[in-house]
Amino acid sequence: MHYIPYAFPRFAVIRRASGVVALCLLASCSAPLETVTKAAFNDEPDLVYTRSTPPPGAKEGSCWGKHVTPAELETVTHQIQLQPPEIRTDGTVSAPAVYKTETSQRIVKERRELWFETPCAPVLTVEFVETLQRTLKARGHYRGSVSGYIDTRTRGAIRKYQAPQGRDSSILSLAAARKLGLIAYDLDLEG
Repeated sequence: MHYIPYAFPRFAVIRRASGVVALCLLASCSAPLETVTKAAFNDEPDLVYTRSTPPPGAKEGSCWGKHVTPAELETVTHQIQLQPPEIRTDGTVSAPAVYKTETSQRIVKERRELWFETPCAPVLTVEFVETLQRTLKARGHYRGSVSGYIDTRTRGAIRKYQAPQGRDSSILSLAAARKLGLIAYDLDLEG
């Protein structure tokens, strides 16, 4: 007897996954916790949404993304002469030099943390993400279907759009969302 595993319809899997993503994003912008919530469908371990430890001066109720670029190390190997060679008067070597190998590491590029404000979870509706995908598609950054879900292609398009602006991250920044016309600018009406 041949066993065929039950397969969920594609839309059911996407809806279930989107519910988990919405819950993760909502949790990241709710009560301040010391834990960090991974970004939606995150294949990149250095990308997080958090509200637990926002950067200094962050306004109350704001949500933040953090992109961490790991340090780059270089391994250097040195040969240190412990004993010189013994050379006879006729120029021949009676005993070769003795060397010791030492290996050390040095930091070529320091670790960097890039903090940026992001739209909070209640804003990231299916309709919002569909509009984001259409907007990125119109600018030539997104080639996938308009699904309303932040998938690998959507994250890649977000990264392509934001990288020239100094945010090499696949987490949508609030500044990029405003520049794309997805979120209104805050106006200081006090004067």
